[in-house]
Amino acid sequence: MTQLSKICVFCGSSSGNDPQIEADAFKLATLFAERDITLVYGAAKIGVMGTLAKTVLDANGSVIGIIPQFLKKKEVVHLGLTELITTQNMHERKLQMQEISDGFIALPGGFGTLEELFEIITWLQLGLHSKPIGLLNSNGFYDDLIAMLETMVKKGFVSMNNYELLLVDTSVENLLQKMEDFKPPQLPKWLKPERT
Repeated sequence: MTQLSKICVFCGSSSGNDPQIEADAFKLATLFAERDITLVYGAAKIGVMGTLAKTVLDANGSVIGIIPQFLKKKEVVHLGLTELITTQNMHERKLQMQEISDGFIALPGGFGTLEELFEIITWLQLGLHSKPIGLLNSNGFYDDLIAMLETMVKKGFVSMNNYELLLVDTSVENLLQKMEDFKPPQLPKWLKPERT
């Protein structure tokens, strides 16, 4: 069983227009606080990101925000977090998120959310980490993306083993259970470090 004491959540800095997405973010944050899971996220006080942080903090949970210096200047940073880490750039931000988190969840979001999701799953595929990655498919938000991933498998660009690295569910509780039950894949021979 995977120990999940810190989970990084990728999600939108906008709230969107589907109330189910905000409701799922609230539910996820509530479970984090109940289970003593620290939220690691992008440090914004707005959108789905803000909902997550506020909900965890209101329930006396812990929140670590990681934000590059240039985004702090846009005054979207949440200044009431348990811990705020400032990085030099976006790449350093993602590296810090990967290093301190035990797992990752993508909620609905935009380009940035997808970029973070696909980079972290590529790192898992390459054996750069062995942590579970969940996709919360709130109200069918990711149906088309899942269909695209299935097409990538059918067309021979993604193996079924790599496709199955992404844990998908519509239920917050079920997704967390899948993450706890996650077993990291065996690395292919060409990725294993050579013994000297």
